Amino acid sequence: MINEGALVETTDTPMVNAQQLVKSFGSQIVLNGVDFSVDRGQTVVVIGPSGSGKTTLLRCLNHLEKIDSGRIYVDGQLIGYRERNGRLVEDSDANIARQRAQIGFVFQRFNLFAHMTALENIIEAPIHVLRQPKHEVIERAQILLEKVGLSAKASAYPHKLSGGQQQRVAIARALAMQPKLMLFDEATSALDPELVGEVLKVMRDLAEEGMTMVVVTHEMGFARDVADHVVFMEKAQIAEQGPPEQIFGDCLNDRTREFLGKVL
Repeated sequence: MINEGALVETTDTPMVNAQQLVKSFGSQIVLNGVDFSVDRGQTVVVIGPSGSGKTTLLRCLNHLEKIDSGRIYVDGQLIGYRERNGRLVEDSDANIARQRAQIGFVFQRFNLFAHMTALENIIEAPIHVLRQPKHEVIERAQILLEKVGLSAKASAYPHKLSGGQQQRVAIARALAMQPKLMLFDEATSALDPELVGEVLKVMRDLAEEGMTMVVVTHEMGFARDVADHVVFMEKAQIAEQGPPEQIFGDCLNDRTREFLGKVL
């Protein structure tokens, strides 16, 4: 059952405000009372061992996974639920789809449409979901392809692109929806090592431009250099969080120190 309480929407709230999130898969608790927030324009990197709840947290933020209890607000809007007779009930599919359209999600796997070119992959959702004029969408897609360093690959099909190039197209596709928030779930984990840098560069550029981002990653160099705030998750909870200089230089939690000792 979702927690009850007053809905608050104000312009000075964080871009993401998640309160007391609980999520289970059967008997396994994967989020256990998690409070999580992201300020506007901030890059928050979530690290931790496999199975700690990182990806589930990310998927709950745009209601790809339904929380068991708690609340999630993005830009002051309650995600996935609405109030009815003083209680929270799941929102309509149409409203959930509208909310998701404002939250870009880049997955481990690229999930490009194999029968579409890079350009066609990027313009598909803005035209058919947002109903934007085709000529405007194409113009913006060409700008985005240039932004991710793939302007020469507009007419290429996914099987003609490297993994890194496909992931950069996937990022451009998410950006084409003009989201207010970008979520990255291990965006480089499926790539060969020599292709990781080209994707991280695009993510670094987005951070420098002020895009609000939540990044789940094992790339500790990226976390240390780019994050405004680092969250360490362990056993379905946030064990420690703070600025990167604290987490990587003088962490307080023994488990954080042990984890970083193994991955750095």
